[in-house]
Amino acid sequence: MPVFPEVSSLIALFNSCFKESENTILVKGDDEPIYLPATVNNPYNQVIFAHGYFSSALHEISHWCIAGKERRKKVDFGYWYEPDGRSIEQQQAFETVEIKPQALEWIFSLVSGIKFNLSADNLGGEVSPTADLFAQNVRLQALSYLSHGLPSNAAQFTDALITHFGTRDQLVPDAFELH
Repeated sequence: MPVFPEVSSLIALFNSCFKESENTILVKGDDEPIYLPATVNNPYNQVIFAHGYFSSALHEISHWCIAGKERRKKVDFGYWYEPDGRSIEQQQAFETVEIKPQALEWIFSLVSGIKFNLSADNLGGEVSPTADLFAQNVRLQALSYLSHGLPSNAAQFTDALITHFGTRDQLVPDAFELH
């Protein structure tokens, strides 16, 4: 069983990167993850991750890094979400929008020193016939980010993780193998 770094250090790291510059904080949540834009009662945008799980935090940060300025004005970035039990068609739509965030999550996981687990996130639903293609697309996107560059907030956060964990040597193409 991998030893996960402290979630409190991840929260502090994210907040040191983006609290002032992007008016955004990372928040340990209870149940489902969600993104909440700032309101009169909550002055900061909030990336809320599930149950205090380190991997959930990295996944939600990945979505935040992908979302543009307009999407960050919307609850959960304006994305649709069908819960577990999706049909094959719904699952394939899910896979399409999850390629880039999961590729970023893989990078964040590597430099945090934790194992990345690809997530189809459809426990009660049908298995997509394109599940293997989804996994390969996530891998190819991660490799593309390595060779062509990360989105700016993702690059800043990756650098902060590398500095914090001392893991620059982990970010190599050979680390992105599907098992």
